[in-house]
Amino acid sequence: MGLFDTLLGRTKPVKANLDALFALPTAALTLQSAGGLVTSGHAGVCWKPPSGQGSQDLQAEVAQLVGDGFTQTQDSFGYGWLLLSEPALDDLVTQAHMANTTLTEAGWGAQLLCSVFGFVPEPGAASDARAFWLVYLYKRGTFYPFAPVDNQKERRDTELELRIRTMLGVDLPVEADLSRWFPMWDLPVK
Repeated sequence: MGLFDTLLGRTKPVKANLDALFALPTAALTLQSAGGLVTSGHAGVCWKPPSGQGSQDLQAEVAQLVGDGFTQTQDSFGYGWLLLSEPALDDLVTQAHMANTTLTEAGWGAQLLCSVFGFVPEPGAASDARAFWLVYLYKRGTFYPFAPVDNQKERRDTELELRIRTMLGVDLPVEADLSRWFPMWDLPVK
């Protein structure tokens, strides 16, 4: 970053540390022991389609890059999603890392937005345990929890999100700036 960038308030984005995803299985053990929360077996990789490229061309290109085994969809905001489904979190993390790495190496790194991993209460968990998603922000290199309230349009369980942040402690790099804990309404990830 140069002097003019500093004077004009421009910052250089954090380079995504895709290997940070491999810390997730260890953090999941903490979530299970501290809160009775386990993987839902579902995850997603989200990207912003480049402008000017047709939707069908884009889907074909992504399918060619990442291969079979991924379901593709678009959300209501026009973002592309690769949907992953594996019962073991280790396998989900490996698939997400492979998809992210493949897309980055193909020049799509600037379009990558986040990866999302679902967590649910395990049988016998405390009555206050609720489902949530753990979101990895590529451009920040950090994670944050997102917990929408069931049956209530666009409401979050911020108490649960803060509790999850406390549970994760030092296991994951959690986003310190709460204003960057963006809501992800209508996620296609189950």
